[in-house]
Amino acid sequence: MEPANLCLENDAALSLNKARWVFPDAPMAQVEQIARRFDLPEIVARLLVVRGVAMEDVEGFLHPTLREHFPDPYLMAGMEALAGYAARAIADERKIAIFGDFDVDGATSSALLHRFLKHCGVEAPIYIPGRLTEGYGPNEQALLSLKDQGAEIVFLLDCGTTAFETVAAGKAMGLEIVILDHHEVEERLPEAAHVVNPKRRNDVSGLSMLAAVGVTFMACVAINKKLREAGFYEGREGGEAPLKEWLDLVALGTVCDMVPLTGVNRLLVRTGFEVMQRTGNPGLRALIKVSGINGAVEPYHAGFVLGPRINAGSRVHKSELGAQMLATDDIETAENIAWTLNDCNDKRKEIQAEMEAVAIAAVDGAGIEDTPLIFVEHKNFHQGLSGLVAGRLKEKYGLPVCVVSYAENAEGVLEGRGSGRSIPGVHIAQAFIDARHAGLIEKGGGHAMAGGFTVMSDKMAAFRDFLFDHIRGQMNDGGVHVETQIDALITVRGARPDFIKMIHDYVGPFGQDFPEPLFCLQNVRIHSADIVGEAHIRLQVSDWEGGSRMKAMAFRAVGTPLGEALLNARGQGMNLLGHLKVDNWGGYEKTEMHIKDAFLLVKGV
Repeated sequence: MEPANLCLENDAALSLNKARWVFPDAPMAQVEQIARRFDLPEIVARLLVVRGVAMEDVEGFLHPTLREHFPDPYLMAGMEALAGYAARAIADERKIAIFGDFDVDGATSSALLHRFLKHCGVEAPIYIPGRLTEGYGPNEQALLSLKDQGAEIVFLLDCGTTAFETVAAGKAMGLEIVILDHHEVEERLPEAAHVVNPKRRNDVSGLSMLAAVGVTFMACVAINKKLREAGFYEGREGGEAPLKEWLDLVALGTVCDMVPLTGVNRLLVRTGFEVMQRTGNPGLRALIKVSGINGAVEPYHAGFVLGPRINAGSRVHKSELGAQMLATDDIETAENIAWTLNDCNDKRKEIQAEMEAVAIAAVDGAGIEDTPLIFVEHKNFHQGLSGLVAGRLKEKYGLPVCVVSYAENAEGVLEGRGSGRSIPGVHIAQAFIDARHAGLIEKGGGHAMAGGFTVMSDKMAAFRDFLFDHIRGQMNDGGVHVETQIDALITVRGARPDFIKMIHDYVGPFGQDFPEPLFCLQNVRIHSADIVGEAHIRLQVSDWEGGSRMKAMAFRAVGTPLGEALLNARGQGMNLLGHLKVDNWGGYEKTEMHIKDAFLLVKGV
């Protein structure tokens, strides 16, 4: 007898991840209108409506072009003034240097600006601070080093918005500081020559979703326009800067920084991945090869294959490797760095696995009942990996997480450096910013879903209490709802490769704030379940009444309630929730599901 479908019929029923599955509101009249007007399958129209794409925006969404949909960079506060300033500096052959953050957004921003300036005849050295030795943001010693190398102007990329003292120190040295950033802004701005940040209080551009590499690209477009108007390119070998050719860097940094994949970001990423398929960037080509990517490079590869390798350099070796690889035109140099980053990533995985085991044991030992936040601290944790471990714990427990390691600072004083990862509805960076204003931490900031902080050891207890109260307050304000939105029900029989490719072609790329569709495989029978590697679970499933089977994977599920249920579900009925993928292994297209959640069905009803 077919099992009862409790999870979808009973609003009170919770999944194995303790979530309610709900269908988002999508007025049928609106869905049908979009489907008719644009000749779309109904499922595509529904996905657009659910993701907030209005009727008047559908055409631009389906067929975005740089010519028609790229916004005017001058809409950003301070951009036109910066463009004129930078164009004059280039024409006057002034000495320019680049200081970028050590993550993928910073590396791609730095490589992009370096390539643009080099095309204009300016050799701008790149300085990337050590993640472990210098930390996030500019520091006086780094600025002094750049000045000693002859720099007159320093661009701070993906950092600097709240570096008030350091920017003032740079100004006192005689440096002209330019900030291109996208992090949260406070009431005042640093005393820089120019600050362009779409989160400025007086910025009405509507471009606050941009990553730093997006802001940098906007700046390059604006500067290029000023140079063109000034006749800079007339008679110059190479002509204008080939800006479109560098959109592969913009796409990579945008996806890896997990900014909303909506609006102009969708345009930049979609166009950037078209460029990436035929990229002329030696470093990017080498990294794709070393990573073992076959076929088209997709946003998934950027976020989970390429990005981690670039980040691994700063986490376990040298922070500047990623930017150097993406900025060089020397094939041998690019390939050598790519292999080094690949080795760094292997080392990173080993260290991270050890840290995760220690952290999980600590959390399970303490328990998480009634806690709004998981806070793990350990004196032997690797500081470069705290954010990754925090992310894993967030996935496992479904709560905001902070992971802290300890080290002595330059003055020999013990301090904690931590990373936070959050859940929808809890703005973790705001908690860090408020703690800094309260005098509890030395540094703190970031984004809604991720941030970092530095705290002196003697203030750790007070800071921890502050965080618990702050986040509990956000939760009590109604910001957190344990609900999972289902996009559509589907059967194993109906989940064909051509259907999945159609969805991705019309609606992709997917990312932050524009999620990949979640499909519910209804009433499936579990035929087999086994462990693959150390933490993944592989299943073979079919529709309850039989028919063809589908492979399903639950990644990092071993040891979780979801994983235990899947391993013991042979012969039972389940509803599986996840993303549908096309597997091209062996040249034969097959569908598989990447499971995110499940519901065990009651049999015999």
